[in-house]
Amino acid sequence: MTPLRLRLPATSANLGPGFDALGLAMALYLTIEATVAEGFHIDASGRDAEQCGVIEDNLILTTYVDVLASEGILARRLHLKLHNEIPLGMGCGSSASALLAGVLLANHFGDLNWSRQQILDEACRREGHPDNVAACYLGGMTISSVFKDSVVTATCGEKLDWSLLLALPAGGLATSKARALLPANYPRADAVANIQATALLVAAFCQGRPDLLRTAMQDRLHQPYRMEACPLLPLLLPLAEDPAVLGVALSGAGPSILLIAEQKNADAVTDMIRRVTGNPILEILQTRISSGAMQE
Repeated sequence: MTPLRLRLPATSANLGPGFDALGLAMALYLTIEATVAEGFHIDASGRDAEQCGVIEDNLILTTYVDVLASEGILARRLHLKLHNEIPLGMGCGSSASALLAGVLLANHFGDLNWSRQQILDEACRREGHPDNVAACYLGGMTISSVFKDSVVTATCGEKLDWSLLLALPAGGLATSKARALLPANYPRADAVANIQATALLVAAFCQGRPDLLRTAMQDRLHQPYRMEACPLLPLLLPLAEDPAVLGVALSGAGPSILLIAEQKNADAVTDMIRRVTGNPILEILQTRISSGAMQE
């Protein structure tokens, strides 16, 4: 079998009001070079390399093996050379990139010949919601919906030159815990407000309208309920009122915070984050919008 090289971006889901519907690909990457070997082996480097290099319960490999097993195919053993830039457990789509990697590996080394739609459907089914996987695979800002067990997507904004800043607290937050904080029902006014904001947010990305983001990234469905578990959120949300900041939102389920700014203001916004949090060593990543997954 020919080797396979993958480059999969980090993602930020929801973007404020677009709960389980919107995702944004970010230029922080999980890069994998895979070759057939006599046994499973991972050489990991980069962020959280020790955790990424563990074979047992590795999400990439378990997905790869399970996809092929469901097709009645015994998985070839692989040697993975892996470099990771995506924060784990921080609301940056690390599980989506790993799941998509496993499906892409299965498609290649199992000769499945799946279409892009089949790959997307399988990875989204395993993730449980489409927002992160769609953005990771397709790039830019994606709008996703599940209809008759298939994912319907649209993309825009991949060429926007806005700066993306991720403020990362010291500890992670499990998505399951973050979801458990949400109520089962919402007032109609909150649901309507989020529908309006989501529509405006899609327009902002599709038309390249940074002036809309401050209003469009307002949320009433999940961020208010996650404040306590994501202490950076109440500190940084008020920065959306500063002219240098285009928008602020919880990144995915948290606890990281995504801020959007013009490229020329990225350093000033970084300094602003440190000043507001009172944490001069807070990790802040500056990145940009990614065009999506690469396979060769």
